[in-house]
Amino acid sequence: MEKRATEASPGASSGEPGNAELGGQVRSAVGRLYRRFRSERPEGSLGDAALAVLTYLHKHGPQSLTELSDQARVSPASMSQTVNRLTSADYAVRTRDPRDGRRVLFTVTGEGDEIARAARAQRNAWLEDQLAALPPEDRAVITRAIFLLGRIADS
Repeated sequence: MEKRATEASPGASSGEPGNAELGGQVRSAVGRLYRRFRSERPEGSLGDAALAVLTYLHKHGPQSLTELSDQARVSPASMSQTVNRLTSADYAVRTRDPRDGRRVLFTVTGEGDEIARAARAQRNAWLEDQLAALPPEDRAVITRAIFLLGRIADS
């Protein structure tokens, strides 16, 4: 049976998990939530990497291969494969940078934009449904946790 984050670890004298164990529990819960969130996408949709790039282009506008690979923390060769899939499916196009004609930018197409919007809407709807199903006191705990996790992330 899975251990809840609020349960004390065996042998914890204060009844609360130690910092290392709490950190592990936070990483595990956030990772599981992230993977579950990513799995919510339209049927037949793109893979995780391609959908992430498409969504990034949708939100941030045209980007170079270097910018995309840096953002995704993957090699330019790996990102090149991803953007090649997107461009061959007509979800993105290559354009010249208007400020530097030597540089190639990737821009989402209308069809790619629709896929990114649909995936985002489906993911948001799933999460909103999960949160709405919680009792008010649990939503209040999550509201507080969001503030604290944001503070940790911004440190």
